[in-house]
Amino acid sequence: MRGVTMGIREDVHQMKMLSPTVAASSIELRNRALEAVAAALREHAAEIFDANARDLEEAKDVAPAVLKRLTFREDKLEDVLAGIRQLIDLPDPTGVHLLDRQLDRGLELHRITVPIGVIGVIFEARPDALVQISALCIKSGNCAILKGGRETAKSNRILFEIINQAVTGAGLPAGMLRQAEVHTEIDELLTCERDVDLLIPRGSNAFVRYIMDHTKIPVMGHADGICHIYVDRDADQSRAIPILLDAKTQYTAACNAVETILLDRAIAADFLPRFAFAMKEAGVVLRGDQEVQDCLKNALREQGETSRAKEKQSAIEIRDLTETGYATEYLTLCASVKLVDGVKEACAHINRFGSHHTDCILTENDLTADYFLQMVDSAGVYRNCSTRFADGFRYGFGAEVGISTSKLHARGPVGLEGLVTYKYQLIGHGQIVGDYASGKSHFHFEDL
Repeated sequence: MRGVTMGIREDVHQMKMLSPTVAASSIELRNRALEAVAAALREHAAEIFDANARDLEEAKDVAPAVLKRLTFREDKLEDVLAGIRQLIDLPDPTGVHLLDRQLDRGLELHRITVPIGVIGVIFEARPDALVQISALCIKSGNCAILKGGRETAKSNRILFEIINQAVTGAGLPAGMLRQAEVHTEIDELLTCERDVDLLIPRGSNAFVRYIMDHTKIPVMGHADGICHIYVDRDADQSRAIPILLDAKTQYTAACNAVETILLDRAIAADFLPRFAFAMKEAGVVLRGDQEVQDCLKNALREQGETSRAKEKQSAIEIRDLTETGYATEYLTLCASVKLVDGVKEACAHINRFGSHHTDCILTENDLTADYFLQMVDSAGVYRNCSTRFADGFRYGFGAEVGISTSKLHARGPVGLEGLVTYKYQLIGHGQIVGDYASGKSHFHFEDL
């Protein structure tokens, strides 16, 4: 009887051998498989919710941010079904000709998109992630090994069974999807560099760092989600506060929630009290250095001694920064605040302390906005909108396997385009390099 670790190694090797067949499957077959998955998820919704309820019951002691990610109810089912429908409507990402060039008469070069092959996706406390990742891999013709967190064991198990049966029932090869359930399988998977083409970890900073540091397999993802919003002196302040509230409170556990707010000193005395009061009303704790704390106190003092001003003064405060300062990813109702002298200092701060995930400027000044959009070195750079838009579904990708802060291959929310690579096909008629080296033949490059 084979052991667990030998089992995943053998299964991954078989998956590697199977991957060309999956890659060659027609888009019609892959779309039918997605339709079958959507129908099966809807049909078995009650069973999924029951399994998730049992996971939630056993996860009472986990952090609130993790618990929110763990929950899979009707709203998340509708979200993943909408994502699958969106995927079905998207064109086939494979077989796209990126280059067609004649090197010489009768010698043609083609660069064509193809699936990556075998992808290992390791994620924490996200049942909906299993559905999104599976759907993206099906559409893009990739094989996938899926490993969810132990907090979602029951939810993930039934979701995988439903998806896998639907896929094979639709006619795609059995074995193109594989679920890893035992924690020790992660370490074994990390050693399969000959058979696994890409790893995508989704989870905490420490978790992603562990994956990156313990494998030779290429890793795509991000370790941190320290996102910033800079409120410029030319910002529409009435519009700024709703954006800041959305970016911080709409879903605090998300990696695209804002963690640091930078305020232009030119407007701090006027804007900071109103902003801090709005955050207090929303339950957000603000942290900042002595300058920010003094600025708030002085601004409140200058507002006068009216009963309303006194009410605000007693209601709002800015606490000291944590030990990690501006390099903190809170993932809770907490945010850092810092004052800066204009857009140049804001960009410098973001490039130093940010995680190159998603950062935003609030301004009505086009020149200032252009500088920010050019100079901030992040996967997503926004103007006058919430950082929470950094999401594959909201980009129209159908879903995402994760968000990449790398500059190689894929960057930002990774949808279908991030799950394909390309190959070169050279079609000749007996040509040999010796003839070109000797001068007998000559290249005549021409794009077709």
